[in-house]
Amino acid sequence: MDCLVALCQTRPALGDLSRNFESHQDWISRAKDASADLIIFPELSLTGYFLKDLVPEVALRLDDDRVQKIIAQSKDCSILFGLVEESDDHRYFNSAVFAEDGKILHVHRKVFLPDYGIFEEGRHFAAGEDIGTVKSKWGNFGILLCEDAWHAAAPWLHFLQGADALLIPSASPARGVDTDSPELSSQKSWHILNQSIAMFSQTWVLHCNRVGFEDGTSFWGGSSITSPFGQVEAEAEGQEEQLLLFKMTAGPLRRARIFSPLRRNAQPDLIRRHLARLLKDPDAMEQ
Repeated sequence: MDCLVALCQTRPALGDLSRNFESHQDWISRAKDASADLIIFPELSLTGYFLKDLVPEVALRLDDDRVQKIIAQSKDCSILFGLVEESDDHRYFNSAVFAEDGKILHVHRKVFLPDYGIFEEGRHFAAGEDIGTVKSKWGNFGILLCEDAWHAAAPWLHFLQGADALLIPSASPARGVDTDSPELSSQKSWHILNQSIAMFSQTWVLHCNRVGFEDGTSFWGGSSITSPFGQVEAEAEGQEEQLLLFKMTAGPLRRARIFSPLRRNAQPDLIRRHLARLLKDPDAMEQ
């Protein structure tokens, strides 16, 4: 579990795969020079976020040479990066690729697609259908892509699967300016969310948000690492690019789970029975 984490708070260029690919090479080199064991990029780090009709143009297959070159760099460190993934049946997914030992260990396709306000992901992407953990050499990790973290079922499913850390790449815009508060409302909301998830899931929470501007919208950054006790242990300052380094250890994880054995008393079967009743599923209710 003990590893040096590097959160790459980057500024992706919208729709510019070549520029973003070169940027990834630079950030990976910087993280490796700092002896990082686990490198995490923001959501859609290879493409930018407000893609709209650009989605088919920037979509990549997992066997694309550029994707494979990033994966090859995971031989001496683990890397999580984001892209628009094109499937064999030509659907497009907002995906995060976890690479380790020079190969793909896991691909998480964003399950909960925001389609409200300024967000239009439901219009351009297909939704993922799986919430499974990554069996990394550094621990058992759960991946949540931005909106995924806002739906209680997603971190709870990782909790039931014994996740040691939740990795949350995001592209969270700056919203809710209040002159009476030093924080944006979006920043405050993420702080509360990350701390709540960390405590209720008894996991480390590694939140890597992007910065920069797209289509008149700014992204606030604020990448952070929260302990299983809900304590913010490290946080990027301002809305600039930054390499945030933190040594994540197993000690706080063990202490939190000894202090409050939440998984032992989770009772997922109780939830199953109530869901069966609410969904009027007679076959599930009989099990």
